[in-house]
Amino acid sequence: MKYTNIVHGRFERKVNRFIAEVFIQDIKEQVHIKNTGRLTELLQPGVEVLLESSDNPSRKTRFSLIAVDKYGSWVNIDSQAPNRMAFEALQAGKLAEFGVVNHVQREVTYGDSRFDLYFEKGEEKGFIEVKGVTLEQDGVAMFPDAPTSRGSKHVLELIKAVQEGYTAAILFIVQMKGCHAFTPYREMDPTFADALRQASLQGVQILAYDAVVEEETCLLDAPLPVHIEGI
Repeated sequence: MKYTNIVHGRFERKVNRFIAEVFIQDIKEQVHIKNTGRLTELLQPGVEVLLESSDNPSRKTRFSLIAVDKYGSWVNIDSQAPNRMAFEALQAGKLAEFGVVNHVQREVTYGDSRFDLYFEKGEEKGFIEVKGVTLEQDGVAMFPDAPTSRGSKHVLELIKAVQEGYTAAILFIVQMKGCHAFTPYREMDPTFADALRQASLQGVQILAYDAVVEEETCLLDAPLPVHIEGI
């Protein structure tokens, strides 16, 4: 996926979950944060950030914060990016676990949930729920960075899909390079970690991929080992 109209800035502070103050060419701007997670370890005062500017006159903010510098590399924090990356990769046959599919559709309702991707491959039909990961500790990517009852609900719904004959997967997209593994963040949300373990036992595929993040592009890259029980 590609961005347009990228500008550099220097992060100042979060005003609330959705708004931050950023200096752009020494002018303080209020910008939209494209992620409702805590992002505590990333959004530190003075850190360099990337923003996408918009010419839409109806927007309350002109800029959206999409990436943060961490140790000289970009971490994408755009919560919409993982779905787009997964959709593009699945369409192009670049997700090795699924190969070349015949049909891909976004945002498909099943039961009480709406899954990010639905695909068909011959007689096979399946759902993929995509989760973006921005939290890294000692080279291990972790999710979630805040409790997520909605995430647990999606996981349990995927178990039902498997029981009804669908292929089902949870795809964690680590929005950076440099991690060597993925694990659920049990200390943050034990309910989600338990649901993920149960899903794995019931036949839901648990997958993780990292991403190549550059100033104007963000692309799915390489699979990462998944450690359901922690590291």
